[in-house]
Amino acid sequence: MKMTGIVAVCVLLLTGCGGSGDSTSRSAPVVSEPVITVTENVSYRQVLALNATSPDANMAYGQEPLQTGYLWMPADVVSPPLVVVIHGGCWSNQYGPEQLYPLASALQEDGFAVWVPGFRRSGDEGGGWPGTLEDVVQSINYIYQQNKFRFDESSVTLAGHSSGGHLALLASQQITLPVARITGLAPITDIVAYSQGANSCQQAVNSFMGSRREDEPQAWAEANPVSYSYGTPLWILAGEQDITVTIEQNPIPEATFVVVERAGHFDWLHPDTPAFQVFTSLLAR
Repeated sequence: MKMTGIVAVCVLLLTGCGGSGDSTSRSAPVVSEPVITVTENVSYRQVLALNATSPDANMAYGQEPLQTGYLWMPADVVSPPLVVVIHGGCWSNQYGPEQLYPLASALQEDGFAVWVPGFRRSGDEGGGWPGTLEDVVQSINYIYQQNKFRFDESSVTLAGHSSGGHLALLASQQITLPVARITGLAPITDIVAYSQGANSCQQAVNSFMGSRREDEPQAWAEANPVSYSYGTPLWILAGEQDITVTIEQNPIPEATFVVVERAGHFDWLHPDTPAFQVFTSLLAR
């Protein structure tokens, strides 16, 4: 999928919506739909139904079967920019990295290398807190250190969707190689506040943590992205119609915060949506 005119429109809208360091300037601009009509507020099932190319390599970064990552490499690009994308799914082993295959395929066609790590999740031995994050960090360090595939180390984006956004934000504090930008796609940024909700993903926080906050306050603080500061350019992208992870205002003051009109929770994973085009426009900056 090559970028179309929609991206240029989104870039113009995004310019000036953050970056000064002044949290008072971080209110969320609403990105309206461009001239053409495309898919909006898509379902998880619609994402899984998309065609996708197979990864160019399946690479074990650890000894456990689930410690395997999937790499897409663009054709005829000597040193492509790298996008590391952490998948969501409420930290549960009911959901895996295949939900990111259409996204990875589209980014590969646009000239990016894409690393999608698999990892142990809630319900897996060794998964949950802190094992899931440890796997994610190990997977990112691995793709930096391996020598078979080369990429532009000065142009690395660390991104994550939903609970994967939560993990990406935390992993940014521990990985060995600095990244050019961090992008949260409907990320869960405050697990304490999120755990107070009633939907199934919100109720999954305690299972992921393996404890209640009142019993393990230090662990909950360490697992909470709002506990940290971020020196790397950080983007928080939210869908106006997202009911799974509702983000109505900027959760991290130093981040640039953008809301995409009429976008739902899974629009970020579907290459034919305005939300996806907003995401890819940031990769080209």
